[in-house]
Amino acid sequence: MGMMAKMRSLAPWFIVTVGGLFVLFMVLSDSKLSDALGRRSNDIGKVNGEKISYQEFANLLDRYREFQLKQNGQEIPESQMDQFRDQVWESIISQKLMEQKIREYDLTVSDTEIRDVLLGPNPPQSVTQYFIDSTGRFNREAYDAAIRNPQNKTAILQIEDQVKQQILQEKLSSLVNASAFVTDEEIKRKFDDDNVKMNADYILVTVPMTSDSTLNATEDEIKDYYSENKNEYKKEETRKIKYVLFKTGASHADTIAIKNNLSAILEKVLVDSSGFKTFVEIYSEKPYSKDTLQVSQIPLEAQDLVINSKVGAFVGPVLTNEGFILYKVNNSIDTKETLVKASHILIKDEAQANVAYKELLAGADFAKMAIEKSEDPGSGKNGGSLGWFGKGQMVTEFDKAAFDGKIGKIQSPIKTQFGWHIIRVEDKTNKKYVVESIVNKVVASPTTVDKIYNNANDFQFLAEENGFETTAKELDYQVVETPELLKAASSIPGLGSNRSLLLYTFDNDVDDVTPAFKFQSGYVVAMISEISDAGFKPLDEVKDNIKLLVTKEKKGEKELTIAKEIKAKIGENGDFNLAKEAFPQAKIGTTTSFSTSGSIPNLGRDFAFSQKAYELPVNKVSEPFKGNRGSYIIKVIEKTPFDSTAFSIQKNSIRTSLLNQKKSALYSQWLVDITKEADIVDNRYQFYR
Repeated sequence: MGMMAKMRSLAPWFIVTVGGLFVLFMVLSDSKLSDALGRRSNDIGKVNGEKISYQEFANLLDRYREFQLKQNGQEIPESQMDQFRDQVWESIISQKLMEQKIREYDLTVSDTEIRDVLLGPNPPQSVTQYFIDSTGRFNREAYDAAIRNPQNKTAILQIEDQVKQQILQEKLSSLVNASAFVTDEEIKRKFDDDNVKMNADYILVTVPMTSDSTLNATEDEIKDYYSENKNEYKKEETRKIKYVLFKTGASHADTIAIKNNLSAILEKVLVDSSGFKTFVEIYSEKPYSKDTLQVSQIPLEAQDLVINSKVGAFVGPVLTNEGFILYKVNNSIDTKETLVKASHILIKDEAQANVAYKELLAGADFAKMAIEKSEDPGSGKNGGSLGWFGKGQMVTEFDKAAFDGKIGKIQSPIKTQFGWHIIRVEDKTNKKYVVESIVNKVVASPTTVDKIYNNANDFQFLAEENGFETTAKELDYQVVETPELLKAASSIPGLGSNRSLLLYTFDNDVDDVTPAFKFQSGYVVAMISEISDAGFKPLDEVKDNIKLLVTKEKKGEKELTIAKEIKAKIGENGDFNLAKEAFPQAKIGTTTSFSTSGSIPNLGRDFAFSQKAYELPVNKVSEPFKGNRGSYIIKVIEKTPFDSTAFSIQKNSIRTSLLNQKKSALYSQWLVDITKEADIVDNRYQFYR
């Protein structure tokens, strides 16, 4: 049943319902109708019970958009707005949490503190930027005069509030970071990480997993590992949805309208003396440029039209992948480079290629045969056409045949690594074309988008009445089910980003039908199809992964046992070459220079290896230890001596750098922690779809 037919079948019910609501409205007109029917809250969310109004969020969103526009001169694209709103939401959450902590810790700022900042030697850059003279220097006299001018009272109050917030943030940061400190050992280690270089001999023991059946994980070992490490297999609540996508593509009418509009522009161009560039700057969706192009650089649909046009002629509007294009051909230039336009039929069997060649010579249609027999799917569906190409773009044998061949002649099959090719050269040129163009993309009109949106809303209405999948089947809409979705996910597989739909999904129940949510590709109406509570992943689901981990663990233990046997063989200061007597597969090598903070040549990054080398005296053989690639025994043969003079010079700067890093990490982690602990209500899906 069609959408409109289905709506007509519900018309009597609709009339009765609307009539009933009208009577109800009249009865309640003197009372609070919103109390009877309910009213959506104006709160877009809450942080620990503190409300965030829609207006507050919208104002912050606008300020951030204005800032973005000033920074790079570009508006936020509609396709990125959902992600942008997420960033603004996270910002306002952080801001609210910090304000709450400032109140909790009873942090205050006195007028004296504010005055000291504004009148001190280093006023805030946010203010001083307006007092930079022509030489680029801060004009202190002008700044002081402006600060003391009574006429600037309103502006000064705003500045004082900004400074107050800045000082409060600094006090909060200082309070959080009070526990940060750097030890002398940490400073020394950082110095060594950057300055100490080492070389080492090593013995590496690796055992292939497939070489020993005793390494295989048993069922009991898998179960024991699962029991002992169950917390590693926690899973969050997940949900699945089934959805119908209403694509917002341009309609046939939209395409015709865009073509007709560009044709009308051409008519104006032909009678207007202002020049084609003026029309490009007004009507084109791409900036003006005058381009010198090879034929292969022109969209396929326009190539022959440009080639066959006269200088000064207009070509188009032509529908291409970019949209409709109207060209003005300003000139054609002879060049030394030749391009070829060719078609081919690829057949991998030589005998079949020869049969096809004879049929073509007898008059068979080349394009039809390419569609039916060519084993090159790309060109085959286009009648064998490869378009225009230059020398060196094809394999050598094909290249030679195409550039040496005569136009229009069907060549006998030639062999390449891909099979046998029957080639027909369609044309050749050594010209480039100087063109200007107006480009109009083919996009859905507002009328088309409205129609699609209405279809999505109609489907939602019917799906709520008659069932999601039943309605989709009746209207011949495709239903797609997602994999399991996490609430914190940034996007939905197959659709893209829309946090509002995810939030709606986690705020409602199975079989609930969503309103229409906007995605880059169109509008989506969904139904919550499955809810999986938080808990632990079942053993069967993680069994293969655990089996691999247990096997790897057993492999590591065996490698370490072999390494211990080797150590017993070679002794404390023995010959590494004796290792192969204990284990013939042992790898013996020597590193080139490495440090604890970098990669080890030929071995990669391995903290265990570099740490052991750092701790080990020169020429001392280590005890066996596990590394990333297997078990090692090493002997450091060179190590940079400690430079006490350089250390004393760098010590303070290293301390400052490490302390700043610790403070930054500590504050960031604190913010993450209080965000996790906070009671955050996110109702954005009620306002943004």
